[in-house]
Amino acid sequence: MTTELTVAALGLVVGVLLGLLGGGGAILAVPALVYGTGMPIHQAIPLSLIVVILASTTGAIPRIRAHTVNWRLAAIFAATGIPMALIGGWIGRALPEGLLLAGFAAVMIAAAYRMLHSPDHVGTACTITDPGDGKPRINWKRCSSRSIPAGLAVGLLTGMFGVGGGFLIVPALVLLLGLPMVTAVGTSLLIIIVNSMSGLVAHLGNVELDWTITGVFAGTAIAGSLVAQRLGRRISARQLQRWFAYLVLALAVVILGDVVVGLIR
Repeated sequence: MTTELTVAALGLVVGVLLGLLGGGGAILAVPALVYGTGMPIHQAIPLSLIVVILASTTGAIPRIRAHTVNWRLAAIFAATGIPMALIGGWIGRALPEGLLLAGFAAVMIAAAYRMLHSPDHVGTACTITDPGDGKPRINWKRCSSRSIPAGLAVGLLTGMFGVGGGFLIVPALVLLLGLPMVTAVGTSLLIIIVNSMSGLVAHLGNVELDWTITGVFAGTAIAGSLVAQRLGRRISARQLQRWFAYLVLALAVVILGDVVVGLIR
């Protein structure tokens, strides 16, 4: 019962962060489970992926209804990300726990950097203006060399570490492909769902999950996310993201310190 209460509390915290910050809040799911319950990271990763899938689906539905999704881009990123998520899952299972934790800390540092340096503009490197209607179009010949590697990298990270990769997908869609931010966010959620499902498949065959704990964590995370989405309208999103980035950095340092101590012992 004590473990379930702890997991419920952690799920609620992660869910609130998801609701306030979007997909980036899920990056704390793995360290919360590892350090909050003592769960091995190889079990925490697939559990985190389940929460990422559910939370991203919750966020994607209203954006699909609002037609703020670029389906063609989502398909291209998914096509490159699915096989890499499978490969990432296999690599993650093969790595020692200490090395996997160190890699996860590096991903956390990269995510925090992205949160502290969010782009205020939309790139145009891959867009052209259609002479027929004057609307911007993506120049696929020019941008395939950028979009495909980005899709591969996001898929690999999702499979290895159980993170959605939104901190990489959104800037890639905005800065490399010139999508408006609202469309980039909606499109990224679909990419995250597909990649996370692929990564989950790679992990579930070799990891036994406690489905009671999984249900408690996922259920409280979604409940916290829905409540926080309503409360988030009263809070400065930019300031909240900045403080969250500092928290992620601090936790990354703690994880790296723990790994180093483990090596010394």
